Amino acid sequence: MSDDGSEYSNELEEEITDLSNSDVCTKYQEASKIINLALTGIVGQCVAGAKIVDICQFGTTILETSLKGLYNKKVDGVAIEKGVAFPVCISVNEIVCNHSPLASEELEELKVGDVVKIDLGCHIDGYISVGAHTVVVSESVDSPPESVDGELGNVAVAAYNAMMVAADAIKAGAKNTDVTKIVEKVAKNYGVETVATVRMHQMKRYVIDGVKEVALKEPTPEDLEEGEEELPECTFDQAEVYAVDIAMTTGDGKVRPADLRTTVYKRNVEVNYQLKMKASRYVISEVDKKFPTLPFTLRHFDDERQARMGITECVNHGLLIPYPSLIEKQGAQVAHFKCTVLLLPSGTTKVTGLPLPAYFKTDKQPDEETAAVLAAIAEKEAKKAKKKAAKKKKKSKK
Repeated sequence: MSDDGSEYSNELEEEITDLSNSDVCTKYQEASKIINLALTGIVGQCVAGAKIVDICQFGTTILETSLKGLYNKKVDGVAIEKGVAFPVCISVNEIVCNHSPLASEELEELKVGDVVKIDLGCHIDGYISVGAHTVVVSESVDSPPESVDGELGNVAVAAYNAMMVAADAIKAGAKNTDVTKIVEKVAKNYGVETVATVRMHQMKRYVIDGVKEVALKEPTPEDLEEGEEELPECTFDQAEVYAVDIAMTTGDGKVRPADLRTTVYKRNVEVNYQLKMKASRYVISEVDKKFPTLPFTLRHFDDERQARMGITECVNHGLLIPYPSLIEKQGAQVAHFKCTVLLLPSGTTKVTGLPLPAYFKTDKQPDEETAAVLAAIAEKEAKKAKKKAAKKKKKSKK
């Protein structure tokens, strides 16, 4: 032992993996730029005649290609991991989320008037950014609908506004129950229902669904009897990251698994089992190698046939957690919006999400409190856009 007690001086300091580390913050922001780029690109593909699987693959290509251009310098001889953190899902009409079909499956092409929910995520060095958006299919990207059905307008505006005010409310010192009340108030004001099974989650490095959660509504006694869990109260802290996830519907909000193949799964890292089938061992070997902690789709496997054969045993023994496509009752209008927020010292910053399409309109007005928050957000974003434009103009003159 040295006289100054520095026998530990060669040990590495514990890595800081939250937003108090500026490098971590930059990685979240760069991943968020890619999410917004991919969302914008995918919106342009949602036209009549398009195939869902092609759109999913198009979005995946944007994510992977964009990530290839970033953080390619090795750190201590090790390459920085980058990739899809939640597979591109394209859920149409009554389907709420998690629909990411295989290339071998024949599905109907998109039709004019279809309501499409886009959902995806990516990560840089395990730091995850996610986003979701809702659009209506038109003949071409240059001819968006002028207006939509009144009920669809209500639910889309409600979901989008709820996302915006919820994102604003997630700040250091606030509680998850405060945000739930805000979302419930918006839904009630627009005469729609939240999708109860959708929740907002804290995100950490390589963790897309952290311990801290926010419910979209408080469960009723009937909901609790039916098995729904009441979330424990928690407080948000500075330097945390959250996925603000809002799904609303004109139906009753009690969705069920759709009669569609489940293709999205996540490894359950707490379970191990000696699998019997060769195809199952192939699946878990690929998962442990390529997708050890984050959700993936069977479409990402080189051997789709083996993946389809082996997935059942993996699920039956708890090695994989399925994300089934969820569906509302037929005829219900569903909207889904999601953004990523960073709790920075300067305040909560929303880093993903596209503007609400202009054709989503409603005759209903938000309550005074919600309207005031939305006005403040709009003013803040206008100032930010003006500052960005001035900076760009100044740069172009040089």
